[in-house]
Amino acid sequence: MFSNALIKEFKAIVGKQNVLQKEADRQAYAYDAAVLDPVVPAMAVCPTTSEELGKVVRLCNENGIPLTPRGSGTNLSGGTIPEKKGIVLLTNALNKIIEINAQDLYAVIQPGVVTAQFAAEVARHGLFYPPDPGSMAVSTLGGNVAENAGGLRGLKYGVTKDYVMGVDFFDVTGELVKSGSRTVKCVTGLNLSALQVASEGILGVFNEIVLKLVPPPAANKAMMAVFDDIDKASETVAAIIAAHIVPCTLEILDNSTIKYVEDYTRAGMPVTAQAILLIEVDGHPAQVAEEAEKVVSICKTAGAVDVQAARDEAERNKLWEARRAALPALARARPTTVLEDATVPRSQIPAMIRAINEIAKKHRLEVGTFGHAGDGNLHPTILCDKRDTREFERVEQAVDEIFDVALSLKGTLSGEHGIGLAKAKWLEKETSAATIAYARALKTAVDPKGILNPGKIIGG
Repeated sequence: MFSNALIKEFKAIVGKQNVLQKEADRQAYAYDAAVLDPVVPAMAVCPTTSEELGKVVRLCNENGIPLTPRGSGTNLSGGTIPEKKGIVLLTNALNKIIEINAQDLYAVIQPGVVTAQFAAEVARHGLFYPPDPGSMAVSTLGGNVAENAGGLRGLKYGVTKDYVMGVDFFDVTGELVKSGSRTVKCVTGLNLSALQVASEGILGVFNEIVLKLVPPPAANKAMMAVFDDIDKASETVAAIIAAHIVPCTLEILDNSTIKYVEDYTRAGMPVTAQAILLIEVDGHPAQVAEEAEKVVSICKTAGAVDVQAARDEAERNKLWEARRAALPALARARPTTVLEDATVPRSQIPAMIRAINEIAKKHRLEVGTFGHAGDGNLHPTILCDKRDTREFERVEQAVDEIFDVALSLKGTLSGEHGIGLAKAKWLEKETSAATIAYARALKTAVDPKGILNPGKIIGG
């Protein structure tokens, strides 16, 4: 695919062992977690230093080689599916935590640092990094920033963008662009850091990221509310928020999801429940006690048949481990799992859940719904077999209708999974033709040859 001379240049930059040309190696980077056809790249390259990273980007641009940055490839929108004639730029070896500053509450990291490992190291310094995507055990922080990853704690603490203070990145020519600051306030120049968040690698290649840290909550209380009617559960979500209580976490699981999770984890989930809410409040101990009492009262008034509070840290962890098992539990059911993240204003959660159930019934599909109900981010998960062409046609029709409903409720196509290749065709429905044209003009200006993760978000 590439000339021997060009391959020698890549090897001279990163070392022979970090240029992956074997078929098996290339196939490993042909796909991500989206339900899309894989594309085997021409080569994968793994720089181990910032200097190497910049040189690889420059060499790709000079030779017009499509370049797709990749961390762990856990994203769900096709954002790391490469070009056939391109390379995958692996960032996993750029995995240093450069600084954790406990005095000024920030950290500096390379893009290949694994999210959970970073959060654990921050905790050892007595601090807290709240974003907790479901894939945090393997996902990298560079990928989190590129996709603006969310997580269970997004309701109270926000998502990745709320913690990005700065991003130093290589432009397409391999020059290092510095943006943001280690200070709380910074209005020096254009907000290029914010531009890089959720950019999915189409505007630059991350080198270092500055992340905000916060003090950990002094106390917490986790609860499980059990419902015999999913409408009651979804209405309870709206009632809790309307009472001006903002839990750390407010998650919903429907009956189908509960059954699969219990079969997978044996965590003691109430399999006869039509829905459960998993709720956690945190903060000052007195505030936690008061809010927990109010939440229990709201749940019971709204129709919960049972509300159980975790008695200790072990029970609390058991609840959240069960919730994090929702996707792998559902994925065991059928060969193909289509996980979406249609997101609506919180008050519209009841209407969105009813619509998902009606769409599933209409198209004769099994759908397990779970998600971050407190911030309106639902994950309707369609269990199917892509090899069954007729069934998958119904799946595609159902996904279209789910997005149409979400948009009609003033929602969005994606709360945390990104657009990538998978959702690009719907982008104009939510935005406008002018929005896409503006984004394409920006892309063309900073990447004239169109080599940076081509085709993602805005096509082209």
